[in-house]
Amino acid sequence: MSTTMRLKRFGSKKRPYYRVVVMDNRRASTSITIDEVGTYQPLNPTEQVKLDAAKVKSWIQKGVTVSPTVKDLLNSQGINLSRKED
Repeated sequence: MSTTMRLKRFGSKKRPYYRVVVMDNRRASTSITIDEVGTYQPLNPTEQVKLDAAKVKSWIQKGVTVSPTVKDLLNSQGINLSRKED
C-alpha cells in the first residue's frame, strides 16, 4: 500500500484549519485516514503548527511519501526528512 502524508482540510468558510494525516494516496482527501500526526492553523500565529515528531519520523522511516506543503511545514519545524535513523 502506498501512503502519503498530506493535509486534510477542516473548518468553516474562510476559517480553515488542517490536520496533517497519513493516508492511502489512492483515496480522496476527505476519506478515512490511517494516522493523524499534527495540525496546521494558518490563521492562528501563536499555535500555527503542532506536530508529533516521533510519529512523523516513524512514518518517514516506513517510507511514506510527503506532499510538498507538508514538506515545507516539516522543514520549518526542523524535522529531518531522511530515511536513515539519527
